[in-house]
Amino acid sequence: MGITSISARRLRRTGSAATAAVLGILAVSGTPALAATDGSADKAAGTKPSGSAASDGKGTKPSGSAASAGNPGAARSATGIPLGISRLAQGPGRDVAITIDDGPDPRWTPQVLQVLRKNHVKATFCMIGTKAQKYPELVRAVAADGHRLCNHSVDHDVTMDHKPVAFQKQQILQGKAMIEKAAPGVPVGYYRAPGGAFTPDSRAIAAASGMRPLGWSVDPKDWSRPGLPAIISAVEEKLPQQPTVLFHDGGGDRSETVAALKEYLPWLTSQGYRFTFPARTTP
Repeated sequence: MGITSISARRLRRTGSAATAAVLGILAVSGTPALAATDGSADKAAGTKPSGSAASDGKGTKPSGSAASAGNPGAARSATGIPLGISRLAQGPGRDVAITIDDGPDPRWTPQVLQVLRKNHVKATFCMIGTKAQKYPELVRAVAADGHRLCNHSVDHDVTMDHKPVAFQKQQILQGKAMIEKAAPGVPVGYYRAPGGAFTPDSRAIAAASGMRPLGWSVDPKDWSRPGLPAIISAVEEKLPQQPTVLFHDGGGDRSETVAALKEYLPWLTSQGYRFTFPARTTP
C-alpha cells in the first residue's frame, strides 16, 4: 500500500462562490497544478474515487488519487490558512506526523493513547463529530495528552463530495462545533474529508474556518485489517520525505493498529525520525 498513484487534478465543480474564489486566486497566481500523492484529492460531482478499496462498514478509503486542482500552499484563505491539502510533516528534515482517524472510540482510543504516551509521541486525531459528542471525555483525554485535534466531519459521509455545497458546509462546520463543544478552548486546526474526498468548495470552507485541509502520504489501510505484517511493511518501506502516516482508532476492531503502533513508533525513533504535526500554515 503506502503512497497511491499520482494523477492530474482538475476543478469541475462550478456555480458556487467558494469555488469561484479558488479559481480566481489560482488564475491570478498562474501556478501549475501539483500532483496528488495520496487518496485525498478533490472529487468532482458525478465521479468515483479512483481505485476505491472495499469498505469495512464505515466507508471507503480510495487507493488511487482522483482529479484535483490548485497548488497546495499557493492560494490562501482570509484566515491565512492555505487552501491546499497538507501532506507533509512540519519541520526541516527527518520528521514524521502520525494521524489517527475515525474516533474517538471507548475501546481503542485509550489503547492508542497509551502506546503514544509510552513512546513520547504526539499525534493528530481526526475525530467524527457525532463520536466526539458521544464521548467528550475521550476528546478531552486526547487534548490533555498534548495531541492535536482534526475535524473529520459530522458523521463520515464518504459521498459528501457528491452532495450540494450547503451539505458539505454543514458537515464541516457542525463537525468542528461538536469537537469544540466536547473540549472547550481546544483548537481544531485541521479538516480531513471522509475517505479523503475533498472538493475545492470543502477545502475553501475548511480554510476559511481556520482548518488546514489534511491528507496523508502513507496509508497502510489498517482500517481493512490486512494483518500486522502488511501494515508494518506498508509504513516502513519507501517512506517519502516528511511523511504524514494514516492510522485509525475507530470504525471497527483496531487491535492490529495498536499492535502496529507498538512496533512502528520505536522503529521510527531508531531510524532517527522526530515526531511532529502535519504542516498547517506552510505548503
